[in-house]
Amino acid sequence: MLALAIFIATLILVIWQPKGLGIGWSALAGAAVALATGVVGWNDVGTVWHIVWDATFTFVALIVISLILDEAGFFSWAALHVARWGNGNGKRLFPLVVLLGAVIAAFFANDGAALLLTPIVLAILLRLRFSPEGALAFTVACGFVADTTSLPLVVSNLVNIVTANFFGLSFGRYAAVMVPVNLVSLAMTLLVLWLWFRRDIPERYQLGDLEEPRHAIRDTAVFRSAFPLLSLLMVAYLVTGPLGVPIAFVTGAAALALMVIAGRWFSGGRGAVVPLRKVLREAPWQIVLFSIGMYLVVYGLGNAGLTAIASGMLEWLARQGTIVATVGTGFLVAVLASVMNNMPATLVGALAIDQAQVPAVTRELMVYANVVGNDLGPKLTPIGSLATLLWLHVLAGKGQRITWGQYMKVGLVLTPPVLLATLLALWAWLSVLP
Repeated sequence: MLALAIFIATLILVIWQPKGLGIGWSALAGAAVALATGVVGWNDVGTVWHIVWDATFTFVALIVISLILDEAGFFSWAALHVARWGNGNGKRLFPLVVLLGAVIAAFFANDGAALLLTPIVLAILLRLRFSPEGALAFTVACGFVADTTSLPLVVSNLVNIVTANFFGLSFGRYAAVMVPVNLVSLAMTLLVLWLWFRRDIPERYQLGDLEEPRHAIRDTAVFRSAFPLLSLLMVAYLVTGPLGVPIAFVTGAAALALMVIAGRWFSGGRGAVVPLRKVLREAPWQIVLFSIGMYLVVYGLGNAGLTAIASGMLEWLARQGTIVATVGTGFLVAVLASVMNNMPATLVGALAIDQAQVPAVTRELMVYANVVGNDLGPKLTPIGSLATLLWLHVLAGKGQRITWGQYMKVGLVLTPPVLLATLLALWAWLSVLP
């Protein structure tokens, strides 16, 4: 009960974020209480750090890359191209924006897609004079697709990185399993969003109100390096994965290379356009504190019996057959993520799967179902993921307020069918994949 009370209090602090604390210090405060009361020991700190450090610093490096590209105009350029491809047809523009969100989520993580794409799309919609209902449809689509299509690569979501490291999944094997599954999630996401918002999407918009995409580019050197750098980064993941090189080292090297180009370090800073100090200041350093703090609190909850209860439930699901085990695991962790946030839920799921006595085939299905449930399940509630909380904060700053009631009305209707279809696709694909 003490471990549970500490967790609930920590979660409240993380959601509330008292002035000056932020998510990181709030989580560390909970961890300090857990250490002081003996819920966790100092030896647990090392265990948790070993689990989270690679994922955390990979995430920070990806966001630094995203922020530099954003300052250079890369994402505005892409969004303006998509707006022009819509050719004045709102019904065509909607799926194109969803596809753009899916691509950004795949390569720049779900948080990057939610935080960078949303304000850009909002600015374009304002220029196109969309109605409030139409703007809401596109805005919710950006936030929704950021999480539901963050499955394909290890780096697409912090959940994926933690899981891959915990179970020793290679970058290539993970992609082989999840890229096809992500396509199903994308198709289902587009379908449910279209059915829900089809009446709010405007029929036509005026292209004349848009600037040329090339005018959005503020740093040509950074822009030209974007595609080669991202291509090399994907190759590096595949090559270094089997060698045991931490993903954070590879991603950090890419971030450093982009900083060299953006800061014009090779010419003493002359001609630099991107404000690197601002980028580094806005990088999510609080995530480092949040990861160690929140995971320690959850580790204590696991020590107090939550992991044993969860592993027992997984063993029962395993006895019902592989399809029930896959779908059941996915929905179980989705509900857990929606009420306790997907980051701690990921650790609970991983520890439970690790302890559960289940066949090897079922275990692999459960490992990937844990990812699916923790990537998609958070869309049920606003507290399900940090990306959603930050997304709502960004929208409020832009004058686009979405209440928790409005959010849950959409999330509770749209998430279950996408989650079910994705889990069934996972079961079917892993059943035939060597």
